[in-house]
Amino acid sequence: MSAPLTSPARRLAAIGAVLALVVALVAAGIAIGKNAGGSGKREASASSEPGADPQQPAYDEAEKATSRRKDGDPLALGRTDAPVVLVEYSDYQCSYCGRYTRETQPELIKKYVDEGVLRIEFRNFPIFGKDSMRAARAAWAAGQQGRFPQFHHELFAKLRKGDALAEDKLVEMARTAGVSDVDRFREDMNGSASEAAVKKDQEEGYALGVQSTPSFLVGGRPVAGAQPMSAFEAAIAQAKAAKAAKAAGPAKGGDSGKSEK
Repeated sequence: MSAPLTSPARRLAAIGAVLALVVALVAAGIAIGKNAGGSGKREASASSEPGADPQQPAYDEAEKATSRRKDGDPLALGRTDAPVVLVEYSDYQCSYCGRYTRETQPELIKKYVDEGVLRIEFRNFPIFGKDSMRAARAAWAAGQQGRFPQFHHELFAKLRKGDALAEDKLVEMARTAGVSDVDRFREDMNGSASEAAVKKDQEEGYALGVQSTPSFLVGGRPVAGAQPMSAFEAAIAQAKAAKAAKAAGPAKGGDSGKSEK
């Protein structure tokens, strides 16, 4: 029996199809996963007037379907009621993901997360084989002891591949990141719960059409690759303005918005 149309997987797939069409026709520079390892593009081609964007309903649906906003989410930063949510799909063997984490994310945290404007939610999206999968499960395990941000940055402090992500190496990094119970860390990393958590993140990304890392949704708007800070600033401003316009509702009394005397 096929899945019902209202199932989460079918719903995400439908949203992903719409976003893919938007990307193809309007915003190739911010497409989800169209360039291996990262887009390398330097600009995002989004409208400067979010309230007038005909694709806004699709972005709203993507934001609603992917933003979890769960209290105590160990793989998230920022307030659950922040007006904008950035969802990141990332692989620990991805050099562009590391560049974003080292160079752009700290700026986003200082300028937006700390001010209550932005919430960042991380999704493990390992696409480079078993070593990436092991690192993803290790990151989840570190999160169970409240040390995900520290472990995440330790993993991305430099590009690590293959044997550099062996279990013993991951345990060493966990210690450096302040994970106190290493035995529990090993158990969680190799347990069924970490496997299920990573699989859930992967299925969400694949349903949306994510094919490479890093890929982002900013208020539902797709952004691909290690874009410069300005691209994220533009996407956040657009998403914030769209959220404010939606909250305000339609103009009353046929007011066109023009100031007249």
